[in-house]
Amino acid sequence: MIAIENTLISDEILTECFYCNLNVCKGSCCVEGDAGAPLNEDEICFLEEHIEIIKPYLTEKGREVIENIGVFEIAVDDSIVTPLVNRQECAYISFSENGMAECAIEKAFEDGKISFQKPISCHLYPIRISTLRPGSTTESDHEALNYDRWKICDHARLEGQQKSVKIFQFLKNPLIRKYGVEWYEQLVFAEKELFAKP
Repeated sequence: MIAIENTLISDEILTECFYCNLNVCKGSCCVEGDAGAPLNEDEICFLEEHIEIIKPYLTEKGREVIENIGVFEIAVDDSIVTPLVNRQECAYISFSENGMAECAIEKAFEDGKISFQKPISCHLYPIRISTLRPGSTTESDHEALNYDRWKICDHARLEGQQKSVKIFQFLKNPLIRKYGVEWYEQLVFAEKELFAKP
């Protein structure tokens, strides 16, 4: 693990290759799985305030789910996540003509309708973030960044190896969105110091 500010980063994020090609996987991570994408409180507030703008981008079933249960749901582990349609695809997706799953939130963002691109947990995948609570109330929380391996991403690992793209390089923009440019520069420096080949 590498420590930068209040984060602990798994070595795998700096050493493992990854390059998602949506033309191959068709956005399977938005359709498969047993729970929706993790949401934080700010994201929930934004979705609640802007859901009427996002609704035209949703499928009919997605709209029905959100209208019935709201913009989020509680998963079996008590985490707050995006709702699912029939316990399968995320309620916030739409499908392109070729069957690719697309984020309706992101489509609204790209059209200039909203200022929020998509949940940071989606933007950062395959990185998953967990909060580490300190033992003392005077200490601040830390976040642990880990690599979430999923079989549906096998091709992303293969293409990452072919292109020599590491996870942290593929996720440069979302990492900067989450932690800032200075934090990312420290991450790049750490990779060069610890893992760059001589």
